[in-house]
Amino acid sequence: MQPAIAQIVLSATGAQTINNSTVIQSLWSGYGQIIRLELSGGAHTSVILKHIQLPDSGDHPRGWNTGLSHQRKIRSYQIEAHWYQHYASHCTSDCAVPVCLAVDSSANETVLVLTDLDAAGFDVRKDSVGIQDIHACLDWLAGFHATFLNSNAEGLWECGTYWHLDTRPDELAALSDYALQKAALLIDQKLQQCRYQTLVHGDAKLANFCFQPANSIRDSVLADKLPRVAAVDFQYVGRGCGMKDVAYFIGSCLNEEECEAMESHLLDYYFSALTSQIAQKKISVNTAELEDEWRELYPVAWADFYRFIKGWSPGHWKINSYSEKLTKRVIEGLGLQQP
Repeated sequence: MQPAIAQIVLSATGAQTINNSTVIQSLWSGYGQIIRLELSGGAHTSVILKHIQLPDSGDHPRGWNTGLSHQRKIRSYQIEAHWYQHYASHCTSDCAVPVCLAVDSSANETVLVLTDLDAAGFDVRKDSVGIQDIHACLDWLAGFHATFLNSNAEGLWECGTYWHLDTRPDELAALSDYALQKAALLIDQKLQQCRYQTLVHGDAKLANFCFQPANSIRDSVLADKLPRVAAVDFQYVGRGCGMKDVAYFIGSCLNEEECEAMESHLLDYYFSALTSQIAQKKISVNTAELEDEWRELYPVAWADFYRFIKGWSPGHWKINSYSEKLTKRVIEGLGLQQP
């Protein structure tokens, strides 16, 4: 490890030494690494180092190596650093996130020192989930959306999510679905012009949620008050309709048959959790109006992501009959006809 980075870690944590380092994963397109550091002599036995090193151009796994893609990634890491410095402290146990201990940036390098969620008890990662796991993630999203309802998103993406239309002209141009291509701007406008806005995580897929072990929750007398999950990766956090996160999350962990069969139940669960969170936080808002507006925008949010995925990766597993049906309904609702 570079001595300068080691010193940043030691200063931020009060630790005496860094005993060991383990690479957890490389960042998308080779833009750096996420590393767990084991420490001694301070308050933290381990921390997470997110070390972003910006190359001249990325090695994108699907071939999207454009100047626009590179600039989008650079901006995303700047926004993530800003998020941790200015917004993360507002997150309570209802939407747990790592605590930022230090941020250090230079022209082509950024270092984030974060608390280790594994050490905080969120040490389980899942690639398949049951209904209780899905509920836990929807609880997190409800807590997050309630916490930042009506936020001005200063310093963050003006329009959150990594698939936002204005940042994806290449993928739109590559889209062979003419009706969806024609409807893309209207879909985007419908989401951006909705009355009730919040901060959206922007990449709320299953892989970005960290779970507590089931037995630690079941055995606790405070089980109903403990957070079940924490979330990471805030590169694309910004202003938006909460349905963007909800639709994207559901699509990340269920197949098309499950998405269709469970749609009503999962939306009911999310809005119940959201209403409860808004009441607990004493936020002055008409929850019935919010729910009515956002429920209508659920298929719109789905179609918005579907526009991106069909242009970005035409053979992707998320391209399916359920998504086609929702998107067709949205296009027809906009007064446009399928060819």
